[in-house]
Amino acid sequence: MFLPLFALFFLPLLVVSAGTVDDNHARLVQLANANNGVIKLDESVYNMLTHSKRTWSATVQFTALDKRRRCTPCKDFDPNFHAVAKAWTKVPSQDRDLHFFATADFDSASAVFQKLGLQSAPVVHVYPAADGPRRPPSGKTSPISYEFAHGFDAQPLADQLSAFTPVRIPYTAPVDYSRLVTFGGLTLVALTSIRFMAPILRNRWTWAAGTVLTSLIMTSGYMFTRIRGMPNSGPGGQWVAPGYQNQYGQETQVIAMIYGSLASAFLMLTLIVPYQASPQRQRSQIYLWTGVIFMMFSVLISLFRIKNRGYPFKLLLN
Repeated sequence: MFLPLFALFFLPLLVVSAGTVDDNHARLVQLANANNGVIKLDESVYNMLTHSKRTWSATVQFTALDKRRRCTPCKDFDPNFHAVAKAWTKVPSQDRDLHFFATADFDSASAVFQKLGLQSAPVVHVYPAADGPRRPPSGKTSPISYEFAHGFDAQPLADQLSAFTPVRIPYTAPVDYSRLVTFGGLTLVALTSIRFMAPILRNRWTWAAGTVLTSLIMTSGYMFTRIRGMPNSGPGGQWVAPGYQNQYGQETQVIAMIYGSLASAFLMLTLIVPYQASPQRQRSQIYLWTGVIFMMFSVLISLFRIKNRGYPFKLLLN
């Protein structure tokens, strides 16, 4: 007999509680629609948003945008947060009204900051639904902090918050028109340059010189030093590294110069000297370039002996 009377006593309280949650939800929907998808919080609206019987989830930004606060990260992050919230307004209302975006500024919600013990900004908390079908299966309804592991960019924020929304946040990065204009300008300059440089680019000697220079750079050990991060020189200005597995930056430059000198000397002997009309000039050039070859090979072998102390041979130099 007493049990039905007890239930009748608490029935109005349950009806009032349900009505309060529905009224809060309707009020939050109204506030979100009035401010482009972002609810501005003070202490009372924050308590409404984080109601213990909430059937909705929420993402709250805690910030300090007043110039007196000198919070540069807050000013950098705020536009990206609003961009993600604006993207959420494109979702149909049946899903959009199940998750809210809100911002609490220190100057208008200092009591909330003190209540949560926040001493820095910006901070983002995600509040899961505490009741209803969207309540987490684990039962954990405490706020989840967003980690700024990817900086303040909007895209990673939208990607991570989509794990807590009914549907994925349809955020797309805005078109960077300045980058497009820059790319178009550079393309136009490149096309104009090609028009004037076409005769040079079509010349076989241009490609021959480029091929020879690339070969000299690569065969001198340039990539070896780049991959291993070798210094330009060693202790005390040493530029020849002992051993086969070591090489300094200056050493590659000297080796490239030696290879280039040897190649040039052989080219002179094969392409230029045979076409000299004067026998005396031809003979002197033969002596000259042969001497260059012997000298450069002597330097090359001496460097090889520094790298390998046990090498027994030499040419002109010790």
